[in-house]
Amino acid sequence: MRSIIKLILPLPWLLVFYFISFSHSLSADTKSSLGKVSGGMAYSTPDWFKESFLDIKEDIAEAEQANKQVMLFFHLENCPYCAKMLEDSFTKEPLKSYIQSHFDVIAINIRGDREVALTEDQSLLEKELAKELKIQYTPTILFLDATNKPIQRLNGYRSPEQFEPILKFVADKAYQKQTLTEYLDKNATQALYEFKDNNLFQAITDFSSIKTPLAVIFEDQRCKDCEYLHTKLLTREDVLQEFKAFSVVRLDASSSNEIIDPNGNKTTPKAWAEALALDYRPGMVLFDQGKEVTRMDGLLYGYHFRELLRYVSSKAYESLGFHPYLGKRQAELLEQGININMSE
Repeated sequence: MRSIIKLILPLPWLLVFYFISFSHSLSADTKSSLGKVSGGMAYSTPDWFKESFLDIKEDIAEAEQANKQVMLFFHLENCPYCAKMLEDSFTKEPLKSYIQSHFDVIAINIRGDREVALTEDQSLLEKELAKELKIQYTPTILFLDATNKPIQRLNGYRSPEQFEPILKFVADKAYQKQTLTEYLDKNATQALYEFKDNNLFQAITDFSSIKTPLAVIFEDQRCKDCEYLHTKLLTREDVLQEFKAFSVVRLDASSSNEIIDPNGNKTTPKAWAEALALDYRPGMVLFDQGKEVTRMDGLLYGYHFRELLRYVSSKAYESLGFHPYLGKRQAELLEQGININMSE
């Protein structure tokens, strides 16, 4: 019998974005009246990815001999985020050559049925491994060290500008001396982003007394994706409608001004972001009743962003994981004749 891998990662609850199509189960006369799902993107992993037998211990040994490290690329068919990241960072220079020189990249399909052996006596199917590791965000990238322990985990799409310093953090083994957040601060690039005001944002510094659901958005001056947040997401009427249930605060993640977190502790935005292990900008953490429910720590398109908010504001999280919620919600929208574009 295959044993279950007990791989413990110090990570918070994450999101799940499964691209589910119900059309195959519908009769011909009902299909025409229902909404349609679009926005999925067909792609293939690069041919230079390692042709692995999925014996991870052996893969790590081979990588070490070549002075490389192992990168596991968890993906899902037709995932637009996977397609975009592969196109932007794995097929274009300079990152393509850098990754090839420093990493053995192994693709793992989170719905796949191939056997993955992490050790001699620990193995399970790709989809079981994804479930065990709580891979709920595609692509998820997991870096492993020479002892088969996780170094760093990225949940979701990162732009080449964001991905490059993380690759160097792992390849240079900087993780042996500092956290990723410390490394990114030390190796900060020139400021790219000017903070934008928004009527959504409230001037709250004490989060311990908030009674409504709370959305805390962390930005900083090096935030390339903050422009997308403001121009594409915070201008959508459906997103603004969902935000009405929240107290919404934007924090400068580099600030040392005093605030009080939901537990009543005095801290600063900088220290709080570090304590939350939130290295993506703009990162968003959603709280309800003083507790974190879920977060955004990768690029999201409008549909998923909106539904993430609704998952919390509707309190669906009290009875459903985000994956079952998203499947149920998608079915409801399609039955109402509403089209869903995953990439919009």
